[in-house]
Amino acid sequence: MNQDKPVSGGPNPDGPRRREVVSTHSVFGAPCWVSLTSRDLEATQDFYAAVLGWRWRGAKLGEHFRIALADGVPVAGIAAVAAMWQMAVAWTPYFAVPDADVAVARARERGGTAAVGPLSFPPGRAALLADRDGATFGIWQGELVSNWEAWRRAAPTFIRLHTRNAFDSAIFYGEILDWASGQPGCCEVEYEGGEVVLRSQGDIVARIDSGAVEAAPDPSVRPHWQIHFAVADVPGCARAAEKHGGSVLSEDEHEAVLRDADGAQFTVTSRSSR
Repeated sequence: MNQDKPVSGGPNPDGPRRREVVSTHSVFGAPCWVSLTSRDLEATQDFYAAVLGWRWRGAKLGEHFRIALADGVPVAGIAAVAAMWQMAVAWTPYFAVPDADVAVARARERGGTAAVGPLSFPPGRAALLADRDGATFGIWQGELVSNWEAWRRAAPTFIRLHTRNAFDSAIFYGEILDWASGQPGCCEVEYEGGEVVLRSQGDIVARIDSGAVEAAPDPSVRPHWQIHFAVADVPGCARAAEKHGGSVLSEDEHEAVLRDADGAQFTVTSRSSR
């Protein structure tokens, strides 16, 4: 990949045209976007439109990119570049950082790896990283997608890290992303019943729990960030996923873990249970 290519749609795939300008300097350390790498843009759009009711708009980055909308609010980025760039088909969370180079250097110093980047493209910089247990995540420095504040207020997504040791992982991410650093606006970390809870501006934005197995043959058991989408009808989403080529990995009244037709794993969670 050359240095001009964006990563997975990036947190600002709209390019220079936007209604609200919010930068990672004001929300640093917090999750700021989620993005999917896929192989087939049309098939991906059809699947998520059927399962989650998303509509689509174009992105300034080009024909391989789309922004997903739920009730007019931007939800996620889709980038049909998995085959072209030899990347895994997967959902990835992005965290806001004031300096991508510093964040990547910190991750490497602490045993993480940089898979891609940092890459520069207006109006920011991005990188794809893996923590020392192998969980993949992204970082973004710069301005965020237009109408991003609506994304935060609507809270259509939630992320959870399934990892080997929640407390060890919290230290790793905290040192990279300045969690609980005492700086104005930083994310706060709390420990609740063996689980790590991340708060930004008072809202819970991520959780970290222990128990994942690094060498497990099933990738869903290995350390990974799981993306949760808030929905009104969990069983309906599960049935739609099966009907449109996806699969259901687990399901109960309030939550279902699904795979899309391309193999990317995600979770749908009842809005009433969040």
